[in-house]
Order: sequence, then structure tokens, then C-alpha cells
Amino acid sequence: MLREDFIYPEGIYLDGNSLGLASRSSIKTIENRLKEWQTLAVNGWASWFGLSESLSTDLAKLVGAMPEEVITTGGITMNLHALLATFYKPTDTKKYIVATTLDFPSDLYALQSWTQHYGTELRLISSRDKYTLTDEDIEEAFQDDVALILLPTVLYGSGQLLDIKRYAKRAQEKNIILGVDAAHSIGALPHDFHDWNVDFAVWCSYKYLNAGPGACGGIFVHEKHFHRIPALKGWWGHQKHTVFEMRPYFTHEPGAAAYQISTPSILALAGLEGSLKEFKKVNILDIRKRSLELTTYLMELIDQHLPELEIITPRNEERRGGHVSVRHVHAHLLSLALRARNIVPDYRPPDILRMAPVAFYNTKLELDETVRVLRELLDNQGYMKFHDNVTDVV
Repeated sequence: MLREDFIYPEGIYLDGNSLGLASRSSIKTIENRLKEWQTLAVNGWASWFGLSESLSTDLAKLVGAMPEEVITTGGITMNLHALLATFYKPTDTKKYIVATTLDFPSDLYALQSWTQHYGTELRLISSRDKYTLTDEDIEEAFQDDVALILLPTVLYGSGQLLDIKRYAKRAQEKNIILGVDAAHSIGALPHDFHDWNVDFAVWCSYKYLNAGPGACGGIFVHEKHFHRIPALKGWWGHQKHTVFEMRPYFTHEPGAAAYQISTPSILALAGLEGSLKEFKKVNILDIRKRSLELTTYLMELIDQHLPELEIITPRNEERRGGHVSVRHVHAHLLSLALRARNIVPDYRPPDILRMAPVAFYNTKLELDETVRVLRELLDNQGYMKFHDNVTDVV
């Protein structure tokens, strides 16, 4: 769609679900912000001070929210802690948190911190096949004694897209706070958090948003919660036009901006500031359409040429995110062998090979070549020689 707008590395890159590629607009924006630092020094804060808030309008369009419900700040885990401190208030009758066994581990670490703090319990929804979840099992967890549930929009392992609209309705019926981790969906598919009545959401910006490694994450807080005072108060969440009056008490910014804690990295914000320009060129619905075309095509190729690989990503487009995951006993070795051939997928334990054909910059010809090389590696078992190349970073 916009391949020429990105700086594409040598070979074939299918790991945009882990780290999106650098766009030319991001590089230019980072360079401009660096130049401001060089030439303006502290006076640069005249344009940096409201930078996080200036990105909210564009981000709101990607998550289906009002601009004041969205803010760019922190990272997923830090933001999740800030939101849990405010939204998780266990009582004698509603005290449990629910998540799933397939959640990204750092989300579970944050949730465990708060259940341990209050002496309550984290309940985990199990997977019947170790890779996907059923609506029935998820909805069964919406019990009367549950205070808060956190669900991912897309499972990082299998790429299954969960029906957040359905679960949000269920949460409202049961008076349960519903939080969402949109790390593996923002920038790849449309959302409607406001109309779905999701209570809060978090995400990162370095995957499909292509904002760069270490880019600032994001927060959504539904307007129905704007009356809440953040439990974790910080400098950047203070009312901007009075913050330098140095008052000894906290007056929060309106909306999601109140959940900012520390001064953001301007260079990290600049990567996102630049990458969002790409989303002004293409509608998110068209991005989703192209993404589905590519993932469907890849699945068809795998079915036709790679019967040894078991596709664990849902075939149903309504339940599929932006990447395709396959099972193989030697998935890790296959990942390393592909990288040695300048084809970059990624691996997730114990046996998942993930490939993300990103709408912005991947092509069907690249998928043809990837499947051809995989067929060759499986035929000659060329991946077996990479046993000694296994590293801690996958």
C-alpha cells in the first residue's frame, strides 16, 4: 500500500507484529525534534509541552474513541499499573481479577501485583487447545464476584481476534470493569472502544503503529470514568496550564491525560508523531482489508505447500488478527533458518512460528518466496543445523 514510505531492510520482513518498520516520516520527524533540541535547548518545550495531547485526535480514530479519551504515554505495563490502581477496588462481594492463560506474560505480572497487594486472587481462563479461546469459556468467567477482567484484542500467540464488543456488553450486565490490551491490533484493524463501552485500554506503538523501539504506549479511558481521580498521580497528569504554579496538591488534566505520570521522551513521541502521518493517507478499513487479503493468501499457500505446518490462527476473518501462526516441533529452528536466509519471522514457545504480512509494506510475492524457502528447509532439514544458534531473544 505504502511500501515506498518505509525503509525496507534487505530480504523479507514478516515481524511487524513485534517491531514495525521505520517510516521515512518517522525518521524525518525524529530528526526534526533532535534539531530542535540542538538549536533551542530548553526553549524547545514551547512545542514539546503538549505533544502527547496533540497526537490524541489521530490515535482516537484508530481505536474508535473521542480525542479526550486517548493519551500517548508510558508503556503497556506501566500504564496498566496506573489504570489498575484506579479501577481495581475489590470489595467483599466483588474482589477477583480475571485474565487468560494466553495473555502476554507482562500483563499477568501487573495483575498479579495487584491481587497480591490486596490479598485476592487472579483467575485465569484456560484454553482447550493451548492456542485459542472460546466465547463460552470467556463468558463463563464473568461471575458475580469478579471486579475486573483484562482481555487482549488479539492473542499474541495464535493471532485469534477476540469479540471485545460482545464481552464489553457482558461486563456491563455483570457490573464488571473491562480492560483491554490492544497491543496486537492497533494499527492493523479498526476498533470502537467508546461505543462498545470498554472501560479502559492500553497498547504499545512499536508494532503495527511503526513508531519505533521503545516508543510511547497509549491509554484509553471511557468518558464515563472521567470523574475518577487517578490513584497514581504524577507531574505530567497535572492540569497543564497550572502545573508550573508548583502547587502542593494535584489538579488532574481532563480525560485520559490525567493518567500520565512522568515527563515523556520527546524522541520516543516523535517516532509516533511521524508514523501517524501514514495513517492519514490510508483508511484503517482499507488497511484491514489488505491485511486480510495477505493473511488469507499466506494460509492458502501453507495449506497447499506446507502440510507439515499446522495453522493455529482462525480461518474465520472475523476472528483473525494481523498475523498467521503455525505449529511445528522445530518452529524455533525454522525461525532461525529463515533469518539466515534474510526472511524474518519470529518464534514463540513452545512451537509457534509467527509471520505478519503487514498491509503497509508486505507483498504476495514475498509470501510466495517465504513458503518456497520453508518448503526447501523442510525437505532438506536445513533447519537442524541451527541447534547451536538458539538465543534468549527470539
